Amino acid sequence: MLVTKEIDYAVRIVRDLSRGGRKTIDEICLNELIPRQFSYKILKKLEKAGMVQIFRGAGGGYKMAMDASSITLFDVISSINSEPLLSECLRQGYNCPLDGKDGKPCGIHNELSRIQDLVFAHLREKSMADIFNS
Repeated sequence: MLVTKEIDYAVRIVRDLSRGGRKTIDEICLNELIPRQFSYKILKKLEKAGMVQIFRGAGGGYKMAMDASSITLFDVISSINSEPLLSECLRQGYNCPLDGKDGKPCGIHNELSRIQDLVFAHLREKSMADIFNS
């Protein structure tokens, strides 16, 4: 699993909006040094995940729909990459050519699965508020 630019920008957007109030896209982009063309797509994904509220029209803008203390880094990553995986072989239903004849996954799959579980657990440990305030 890579922390892509899109995920980095999503974390920055959450950070800026978690400071409170309604903000325009231009304010968010200026505050967090994010290219505007990426921001709309990211904000739509954050809205779909229930983290951000979008206000349309002349007085429109964006604000947090959830408190940053109830959002984890895993939540933000998952809102951008709906199926974050360490390896393609961990995808549900993946047909690995290296699986044994008994249908059991190979040792590589098992180890990657164990590592992914550990990484995901760490990403869920702290809230975004904890991270922003550390």
